[in-house]
Amino acid sequence: MKHILLALLPLLALLCGCGDDSLSGAVDVARVNIQIERPSDLDSDADVTRGNLSFRNVSSGLTSQWLEGDDISVMPGLYDIDYSAEVRLPSGTVTQLKAARRSVVLPASSTPVNIVMQAYNNRIADDLVIAEVFFSGTLQSSGNQYYGDDYVKLYNNTDHVLYADGIKLWESKFTTDDKYNYTPDILPEAVTVQALYTVPGSGTDHPVLPGEYFLLADTGIDHRTINPNSFDLSEADFEWYDVSTKPNNLDIDSPTVPNLDKWYCYTLSFFVLHNRGFRAYGISRIPVDRDTYLRDYLYTYNYDIITEAGVFPMETSAFRMPNEWVVDAVCCSVASRYAWNVVDASIDTGWTHCGTIDKDKTRYFHSVRRKVLYINDNGTPVLKDTNDSSADFNPDCIASEIELQATAADANGTPCTTLTFDGITPVTPDAEAAYRQANHR
Repeated sequence: MKHILLALLPLLALLCGCGDDSLSGAVDVARVNIQIERPSDLDSDADVTRGNLSFRNVSSGLTSQWLEGDDISVMPGLYDIDYSAEVRLPSGTVTQLKAARRSVVLPASSTPVNIVMQAYNNRIADDLVIAEVFFSGTLQSSGNQYYGDDYVKLYNNTDHVLYADGIKLWESKFTTDDKYNYTPDILPEAVTVQALYTVPGSGTDHPVLPGEYFLLADTGIDHRTINPNSFDLSEADFEWYDVSTKPNNLDIDSPTVPNLDKWYCYTLSFFVLHNRGFRAYGISRIPVDRDTYLRDYLYTYNYDIITEAGVFPMETSAFRMPNEWVVDAVCCSVASRYAWNVVDASIDTGWTHCGTIDKDKTRYFHSVRRKVLYINDNGTPVLKDTNDSSADFNPDCIASEIELQATAADANGTPCTTLTFDGITPVTPDAEAAYRQANHR
């Protein structure tokens, strides 16, 4: 029994992880020195508390907690590191500083590994937010996957009119389930994107009222005419449409829904959202025109594919989206495959999902939907936005369009009988009319 207790001591220390000597006596530990760099625009008279640090072992899921300045020792491995500190500004306002690093390799070493973390204030943009991403799609009665009814729904979370003109919808190039050492590493400055579509307009052509949704569809048709288990997107605000160079894979151009302006997409056929959810989706405001962007923002990078057959150097290109242009983003993955976030922590520190494993059959008919923070007196929701998709989104929700249209919730054609603001919070009878109007349903 004594030997068993001695063997458990390092593990117990990792679980507690709140003292200077948590693993100081253990062999082959990773010693870590964290340096926090505060934002350059933080008031010099601000009172910042001693920050909290969280180390989560990606492989085991075990988490240890530390205070800023501690002598940190953890078991070697791959870690997600989070930092937070409370800030009291001279005005009396209390806010938070945050920082995060994802998928950090911490080797056993007697010499501390030095990690610099750039703290940031929460990005609260006075603009549209992503309310929902429906990437999983529906199934036909045969059980085969149906394509074309995926969509992204935006929302005006403010108390004043916003304009969708110029908003850019993008998909990340890198996937959250597969991490390489890309060089040069531009993650702190930009997102790498492979699809980019924009809402046309002169600036005030497409108003979005407070509490109103704005629907961007893959194909803006009534999909029930092809797949009775799908739903109607013929009244979407816009669709993304691609002129395919593949005669056997032609896109459908809706006669009722206008097209987004296509700036770039990697595919030679037509673009669909990643139906297992291994990418990030975002919206941006780009201050340059299309030609300038495509000319000046190409990103060429290198990485190695390592297999049993050897190491294969790779070079490829995509486009970079500067972080300061990003209005909102959501990272998606599944727990069994998650490796890293493909956007900087200042944009999204977490991720959300449909399904729990890769190719999970339960993901169909489900979406990720932003959580309700509270309901206004007029019945419209205010949605949660902390730039942490793990905290801000409800995963595995019946898609809102399925709820609104009471269409099939499974491959058997079972009608949906729920109506919620966010997949969880019920829409009360007295709020239903306003909610449907906000969705143009």
